[in-house]
Amino acid sequence: MKLIIYILFVFFVYKISKYLLTPSVSSKRKVYRNADAADDLMIKDPVCEVYFLKKDGIFLNFGGKEMFFCSPECRDKFVKLNSNK
Repeated sequence: MKLIIYILFVFFVYKISKYLLTPSVSSKRKVYRNADAADDLMIKDPVCEVYFLKKDGIFLNFGGKEMFFCSPECRDKFVKLNSNK
């Protein structure tokens, strides 16, 4: 019986020391940024004001300015409204 208690004591001391001496999980996590990370940003459609992922947006170069829209319909509506200006 004393042997079982001794083994359990050693086991708990080992687990506690391991917990206290190892770095936390968050410090092991590394964040890698790549060139496509900007495509994962949420942006707002200028016409219907809906937020969507930039990588899923419809691209338009309007007057030298890069713009993104949630759908071709919003893009066409923007071009129609701003073509007279």
